[in-house]
Amino acid sequence: MTGLLVVTAVPAEAAAVRTGLTDPTATVVPVGVGPAVAGAATARLLALAEAAGRPYRGVVSAGVAGGFAHRVAVGGTVLAERSLAADLGAESPQGFIPIDELGMTAEQLGGPVAVEADPALLAALRSALPDAVVGTVLTVGTVTGTAASTRALAVRHPDAVAEAMEGHGVAVAATQAGLPFLEIRTISNPIGPRDRDAWRLREALTALGSAAAALDAVGADGG
Repeated sequence: MTGLLVVTAVPAEAAAVRTGLTDPTATVVPVGVGPAVAGAATARLLALAEAAGRPYRGVVSAGVAGGFAHRVAVGGTVLAERSLAADLGAESPQGFIPIDELGMTAEQLGGPVAVEADPALLAALRSALPDAVVGTVLTVGTVTGTAASTRALAVRHPDAVAEAMEGHGVAVAATQAGLPFLEIRTISNPIGPRDRDAWRLREALTALGSAAAALDAVGADGG
């Protein structure tokens, strides 16, 4: 058995993770943007490792994210208690209907709409990162970009702290492989109207490297 598989969307996130994570048994791979490619690539990596007789110990989805301004500060770190497919569902005159309220079962969906973090991984990271904000991290296919949609999302998910685009896809792949999973994010911008000048991507990547250092202890302890 090898160490953790840490999946990011883009190379810059992978490079940031590698500045903090020095465990030689860990593997850090940028797989692309969005839940579909993240899930497919993670499943392939897990299958190849298992076929080679070197299965991973656990899976971490890591990267930068948008944060709900009243719940987490830009530059802060969040740990996902659960990774939730926030825009999987249907529109209606009464508003958005989550897919699990449309009569779809987890078996039909291929996995739960909200994947819970592995308790041992989450506890270890909470201990190592006491200032991290813990809550639900939303996975979306379209980044939220208006004040109205931000308010609606915050009301619909009162325990959500951030949104990103890969976590749930990675989580489903890990779950189907029977492996522990956790999502960790650092905040580059508040969720809402897009103001690229206000983004703090460099600071978020630096924070991601610092947060990734906590994964060394997790890998050494076996999760």
